[in-house]
Amino acid sequence: MNKIFKALFLLCFASSCSFFGAPKAEKQRDSGRSVPGAVCGDPSLQGEYVGHVPGKLSGCGINDAVKISAVSGVALSQGSLMDCGTAKALKTWVETGVKPAFGRHAGGVSSLKVAAHYVCRTRNHKKGGRISEHGKGRAIDISGFIMKNGSEYSVLRDYSMGKGGTAIRAAHKAACGPFGTTLGPGSDGYHEDHLHFDTARYSGGPYCK
Repeated sequence: MNKIFKALFLLCFASSCSFFGAPKAEKQRDSGRSVPGAVCGDPSLQGEYVGHVPGKLSGCGINDAVKISAVSGVALSQGSLMDCGTAKALKTWVETGVKPAFGRHAGGVSSLKVAAHYVCRTRNHKKGGRISEHGKGRAIDISGFIMKNGSEYSVLRDYSMGKGGTAIRAAHKAACGPFGTTLGPGSDGYHEDHLHFDTARYSGGPYCK
């Protein structure tokens, strides 16, 4: 019996197997690949791993960036670069904010119209200003919601009117918490045509307008 055990042990050692499971880092990598296209260890986050994204300005760039194409079955109108923390916040918002807000109206939400994601720039494009969360891969801007029946609700056109407006406002409100900053129409004059979400965190709690 001892000889058999030793033989099995030597065979296992030669083939790099483990009696105790894969190392933690390997498990984390595999968990994101268990479903084709899954990233950040979550099958609900579809896209591709990008890795390090350098920035042209000091303070810009993303470590371990991913390009997200769909979240919990809702497509993004363009592949969006961000870090995994922001991708997971986006997932929480889609599941607990967007889907409940629109429900089955017009068949439900099919995709989100992305106005901006990663871009190396200062806040509100002000010269000499602080680096925007967009420049750190921690922000995404949503300008509209495309429904499964082909109709579209625009933040600029529909935010204050009709059923679409009611749903957009509810979704906007629900983003406060999953994201550290939420801005939209009426917030500061820079976000009249889109909803801005980022994962910056503040000692006083989320900043939501």
